Amino acid sequence: MTWHVPEEDLQAYVHGELAAPRLWSADTHLASCARCRAALAEVSDPVALDAGWERLDAELDAPRPGLVEALLVRIGVADHTARLLTATPVLRASWLGAVAAVLLMTVLASYSMRMSATPTLFLALAPLLPLAGVALSYGPALDPTYEMTAVTPTHGFRLLMIRTVAVLTVGLGLNGLATLALPSYGLHALAWLLPALALTGTGLALTARLGPVLAPSLVGGAWVALLAAAHARTASGATLAPFTATGQTVAAAVAALAAGLLYLVRDRFDSSTAYGPFSGGGAA
Repeated sequence: MTWHVPEEDLQAYVHGELAAPRLWSADTHLASCARCRAALAEVSDPVALDAGWERLDAELDAPRPGLVEALLVRIGVADHTARLLTATPVLRASWLGAVAAVLLMTVLASYSMRMSATPTLFLALAPLLPLAGVALSYGPALDPTYEMTAVTPTHGFRLLMIRTVAVLTVGLGLNGLATLALPSYGLHALAWLLPALALTGTGLALTARLGPVLAPSLVGGAWVALLAAAHARTASGATLAPFTATGQTVAAAVAALAAGLLYLVRDRFDSSTAYGPFSGGGAA
């Protein structure tokens, strides 16, 4: 090879001033000529070159927001909050698909076992799904942003509420869609809502003292035991006590008391012994 890119052309190439067709010739030649590439490095500004590589590295390493995250940001959610929400394990397709499948099978079972004025099986299961969703939204074993939330300067209770509201919104929404598939039961098919709020609120309030595994487990177990006791005392085909007007009133009262207790113990969620992911948070 007898021709090489002249030094003045290399200088113009570095500053972006080399015009076509000489620019095309320089591009093609530099791709195959080590000598001209070395000469190009000598005439280049090291500071500008390093800055260019840093910008390129930052662009390549920057996490790409997903569709849901981009949509949340577009509607006004702060970017860090949107990232925290979309990283929630139980808001992913696998969990949502599993919940939808469980609800679908429960609705079908309610149709096939229609022996009372209320879809008992559906009403018994529906309150447990939001409780389980909230319980599985946190902790180092499941949360991919555990380290980030552990050191965040934001109040731990606020982080807890962000995740809880998101999971409850999705979980209650799926339950609501399943309820629409039971139109023949009328308002009786909505009797799951207040128990769901009561179970979730109680589970969160007890988590500050019992931890994120034991608290929802005890609450879920107590719900199952309550249904079993009510079933044993209820005549065949009759409505179980938790789904009567009195039972709904009690569920509303429990939900209100749990919300108050949760507010009172909110500072415990910044403790390293209370709730794993929020052990490092401080009041913002």
